[in-house]
Amino acid sequence: MLGLFLLTGVLVLGLVMRLPARLVLLVMAVIWAGFVLVHLLFPGGHAPLPRAIGGSLAAWLGLGVVVVIVLAYRAGLQRLRARAPDPVQANPPPAGSFSDAELDRYARHIMLREIGGPGQKRLKGARVLVVGAGGLGSPVLLYLAAAGVGRIGVVDDDVVSSSNLQRQVIHRDADIGKPKVFSAEAAMRALNPFIQIRPYNRRLGEDDARALIAEYDLVIDGTDNFATRYLLNAACVSEGKPLLSGAISQWEGQLSLYDPARGAPCYACVFPEAPAPGLAPSCAEAGVMGALPGVIGAMMAGEAIKAITGAGQDLRGRLLIHDMLWGESRQISLKRRDDCPVCGQHAAPATEV
Repeated sequence: MLGLFLLTGVLVLGLVMRLPARLVLLVMAVIWAGFVLVHLLFPGGHAPLPRAIGGSLAAWLGLGVVVVIVLAYRAGLQRLRARAPDPVQANPPPAGSFSDAELDRYARHIMLREIGGPGQKRLKGARVLVVGAGGLGSPVLLYLAAAGVGRIGVVDDDVVSSSNLQRQVIHRDADIGKPKVFSAEAAMRALNPFIQIRPYNRRLGEDDARALIAEYDLVIDGTDNFATRYLLNAACVSEGKPLLSGAISQWEGQLSLYDPARGAPCYACVFPEAPAPGLAPSCAEAGVMGALPGVIGAMMAGEAIKAITGAGQDLRGRLLIHDMLWGESRQISLKRRDDCPVCGQHAAPATEV
C-alpha cells in the first residue's frame, strides 16, 4: 500500500538523517491528513487516487487514533518520570557517611594513602566557591564535582557564546546563549548527583563579595580581569579564607594558593598593582591555546583537593608557571610583604559589608 510505504519511508529517512523527532512527526501528520482528505473527497475508494493510496477512511482515521494514544501514553510516562523524586535526594545517606554508590564512585580516591576515607569525608564536607565558569572554571568545576566536593558555588554573569567552546569544555553547542552558571550546573549535576551546586548568575561586587565568601571554605579565582582578582583577594583576606588563583594567556599559565591567614602571601603581595594597559592582554585580545586552560585548571583542581584533604605540599608561598609551548614548568618562591596594603601589618581594617 503506497500510503504506508510513504509514511514508513519518511520515518526511516528521519532516523537515518537524525532529524528532530518533532519534525519527522509533523511531516508524517501532514501526509496522514492529506490521505484522510483524499478519502473524504472521494468516498468509497473507487477513484484512482484513493486506490493508489490504499486503505479506507475508517482505516486511516483508526491509524491516527492509535498513534495519538501511543504518543499521549509516552508523554504521560515522561511527565511521571520527571515528577518522580530523585532516589539520591529522597534517600540520602546519614550525615557524614557515604552511600554504596558513593563508595564505589570515590573508590580510587579512598585507595590513595594520602586521601583515604577521612580525606574523602573532608571533600564531602567542603564548601568551595569558584568565580568564573570560563576557560579555567570549566575544568575546575568538572573535577571538583567528580571528586565529590560537597558544595560548589559558581559565580559568573556571562552567557555561553560559540567562541567559548574552543576551550570552555563544560559547555556544549546547545548551551549557546544560556547563562554560564546554569550550563555549568547542568553539566555538574549530570556528572555527579551526590553534590550540592549553587549557581550565582551575577557579577561579584564589593557589596556582596565578603558575605558570599564567608559561606565557603576555599575560593578559586578563574576570572580574566585584575579588578575582580583584587576584589576577591581583599575579601578573602578579610574573611581569612584561602584564595587559589590562576591565570592564562596564549601558551602560558600560572597558579598559586594565596593564604596570609596561614603564613602565605596574598595576591597583592605578589602583584601590588595591575599592569599597564596592553602589557597583560586578555585571551580575546591575545588568543589562547585551547588545551592550556584545561591543563592549568586541572592543576588548580588538584591543588584544591590537596588543600582540602591535607595531602602533599600545596602551593602556599609558591607560584607555579607552566609554558606549554616549550613544555616547561618552573616555580618562584613567594613571601609576604609587611608593607602590603591588604594583608600587611599596617593594612587598613576592613569595613563591614
